[in-house]
Amino acid sequence: MSESLSEQSRPTSTPSSPAKEQSATKAVVTAVVGYAMDGFDMLIVSVVLAAVTAHFALSPGEAGAIATFTLVGAVVGGIVFGILSDRYGRVRVLTWTILLFSLFTGLSALAQSYEQLVFLRFVAGIGLGGEFGIGMTLAAEACRPSQRARTTSLVALGWQFGVLLAALAGIFLQPLIGWRGMLALGVLPALIAWAFRRKVGEPQMFVEADKRSAPIRMLWRDAATTKSSIAMIILTSVQNFGYYGVMVWLPTYLSTQLGFSLTKSGLWTVATVLGMAAGIVIFGQFADRVGRRPAMATFQVGAALSVLVYSQLTDSTALLVGGVVMGLFVNGMLGGYGALMAELYPTQARATAENVLFNIGRGVGGFGPWLIGLIIAQYSFSLAIGLLSLIYLAALATTLTLVPERKGMELE
Repeated sequence: MSESLSEQSRPTSTPSSPAKEQSATKAVVTAVVGYAMDGFDMLIVSVVLAAVTAHFALSPGEAGAIATFTLVGAVVGGIVFGILSDRYGRVRVLTWTILLFSLFTGLSALAQSYEQLVFLRFVAGIGLGGEFGIGMTLAAEACRPSQRARTTSLVALGWQFGVLLAALAGIFLQPLIGWRGMLALGVLPALIAWAFRRKVGEPQMFVEADKRSAPIRMLWRDAATTKSSIAMIILTSVQNFGYYGVMVWLPTYLSTQLGFSLTKSGLWTVATVLGMAAGIVIFGQFADRVGRRPAMATFQVGAALSVLVYSQLTDSTALLVGGVVMGLFVNGMLGGYGALMAELYPTQARATAENVLFNIGRGVGGFGPWLIGLIIAQYSFSLAIGLLSLIYLAALATTLTLVPERKGMELE
């Protein structure tokens, strides 16, 4: 880029041509659809977890480990596909990731043993790992600086749409096609991704960038960048630990511990997902107006309080309302990480940063379902959820001490 760093750091409102606006819209839609397919794939595992547990006679720890191995695979995929995206292109590599996780999700339906299922989910997770960072990078590079948090939150909303589809499929299709049929639905994203890939070009910012650098090294290039990278690892670890810890176990908890029918537990899960979607929309608007740091701190406080309250609820109606509120705060921040990391790192390393840092957090967060499964087996679901409030307090401290403000800044 020809601009100096100081010039890049100033807010800008440069108008875009109609052609650029149309190209940006296509890029954002592609990112949204890709992440929607990601969310669909991931919640399918949660929806069928009770049936899979019964089929293979699994302990709570073994059941939780299915999601954990998927997320460990995502760490591998995040690193590999992030680097490939910074070298070969956002749109091209995004398609590769979707094809990989779709194929191995479909193959998971054929698993004849627990070990086979875990392996297939691990490989599917490798494809899953590329989605967040590449989609967020594609959207952030295409949009206006003043709308960046809103745009990346729209990508995050795509995940919730996919999750919602999976939850509805669990309600209406699982009784008809069983858990194997549900996993077989995971091949559908590949067809959708291929259709969208053909219509979208690479962002001009990426085309013009110098691709000869070592993107991993750029995450630690100086003290300020290292500080930011450490902060993002902590925040994304909390985000993923809380999200997967809740969502993987919520349908099972409602059905087995509270006696909800399959339909009722699915509907209560859908309500929580809708709360998450509302939170993402609110956060994007809020962060573009008041800044990244104030928005994140507000939602972290809300998450700590809401999960603590939810852990004490037993009434059916209270659980419905509490799930919506908890979902709003626990997952509302998801799109904010995409905007903030895009603003913290240069074009040559942006997708690597988004993927590596988020997926390290995803890998740490992947132990959430396993650890919560152990706590449930030893104590109770209420205690496991209540303890999650502590991690959001850790995230709050990180935001207040380590996260810089980048609202409205031009990308480097």
